[in-house]
Amino acid sequence: MPSRFMSVPILGLRSCIFRVGDRLDEAKAWYTKVLGFGPYFDEPFYVGFNVGGYELGLHPEPAGDNAAAVAVNIYWGVESAHDAFTRMLALGATSFQEPTEVGGGIKVALVRDPLGNLFGMIENPGFQVKV
Repeated sequence: MPSRFMSVPILGLRSCIFRVGDRLDEAKAWYTKVLGFGPYFDEPFYVGFNVGGYELGLHPEPAGDNAAAVAVNIYWGVESAHDAFTRMLALGATSFQEPTEVGGGIKVALVRDPLGNLFGMIENPGFQVKV
């Protein structure tokens, strides 16, 4: 007998949550600079930014083992991986992977935010979000 949960579809990426420990205010200020706008949800227990219909969340919970942050890379779409990477470095991020062509005109880059979280950027000319 099929489970009723077999018909529940995966709807796509909704949230990317960074654990920022006791540095929530610092993380909120940094991501406000990076994104160019403030959070839509701002509470002491969670801060959320609406980034093109997706959520970048900040959770005041310790990050734990930083090696786990490397296991999953989340990439946010950008028009230019090089320009976004350069801007992030100027705002205090550190380089993890410089912009790299991975085929088909797709470029990816990774930085660590000031809290140690990985932040990925992807320039993908073949992926267009329908609005």
